Amino acid sequence: MADTAEPPTLVLATRGSALALAQARRVLAQCRQAFPKRKFEIKIVKTTGDKLQTAALAGADPAATKGLFTKELEVALLNGEADLAVHSLKDLPTELPAGLTLAAVCRRADVRDVLLYRNAQALDQPPGSGVEPVAEWSPGQQPKRGFKPRLTVSGLPQGATVATSSTRRQAQLLAVRPDLKVVPIRGNVGTRLRKLWEQSEMDATILAAAGLERLQFRIMPGGQLRAQAKPEPEDAEGPSVQLNGLLATCLEPEEMLPCVGQGAIGIETREKDRKVADVCLQLDHFNTHQCVLAERAFLHAMGGGCQSPVAAYARILGHLIHLRAVSFRSGPACYAEGKAAVKDAVRLGEEIAQKLISVNA
Repeated sequence: MADTAEPPTLVLATRGSALALAQARRVLAQCRQAFPKRKFEIKIVKTTGDKLQTAALAGADPAATKGLFTKELEVALLNGEADLAVHSLKDLPTELPAGLTLAAVCRRADVRDVLLYRNAQALDQPPGSGVEPVAEWSPGQQPKRGFKPRLTVSGLPQGATVATSSTRRQAQLLAVRPDLKVVPIRGNVGTRLRKLWEQSEMDATILAAAGLERLQFRIMPGGQLRAQAKPEPEDAEGPSVQLNGLLATCLEPEEMLPCVGQGAIGIETREKDRKVADVCLQLDHFNTHQCVLAERAFLHAMGGGCQSPVAAYARILGHLIHLRAVSFRSGPACYAEGKAAVKDAVRLGEEIAQKLISVNA
């Protein structure tokens, strides 16, 4: 007699932030499209990193920050409470717990960082114009500064304040503009955008283009940041009225190298779990997977985590994988790059790391 039992529901574990949910829902849609007769569901897991949204992580002990946004998801996998964990790959440590593996990497989104700043014209808009009014000035308060579209890092005024908690971004900013004042900022995407609009002591901030796109923000041809859809009630990171007063400039990798895995979604599973093997095969994008393998091999060889002052970006051009990396471990920027056959992605990452380690020795 044929087995008529329904296959088990596959559970996708994710963090509960609006960005994490947006990513998980994309993966869920891919799963349902590829396997219309199978059942999938999302399980929200709160991580340690979610509980520390106000903590400054830059400069913290790497051992203390390792796995802040992934550990509880991995516990859910190991306990059988979930079958696949959906991660922003930049948050996933290069060393995974025994029994778990990076089974798939989805097609990479825009890898660039984005410089965000207030629109000078928006600061003078009257009530009812769609821009949140500027609070009345009070004695001792620094007035808000606005800028024209297409502002660049080099075009920021002398001594401007840029908010970022990323040591990678901070190091690259100061390498180009040592006069800038860099201050930490925490919170989800929506919180950071609101802080940028409201806090006059902040001139700009930097976010990942992929995160903005996944939250359905669009950078218009004129540089205006716009929301493409109204957020769901629980999505605290969604757009709000003050966004009409913000501008954005994409920073090319030649100007700001991204962090390892930026723009990619990683799917972590139990090793040799046959019931998810076919699903992971459909989710995996070969070129992206090889690129992040090179980047993660570089980061692992450098002995760093997501808060390390290093950056790396790999691309496949023709039959070769190209990797460019930078390290600020010893102060000044040290760059290295190389290329290899795609099958040697891991070796390439390790070799680039050794070049930088030798320079810093």
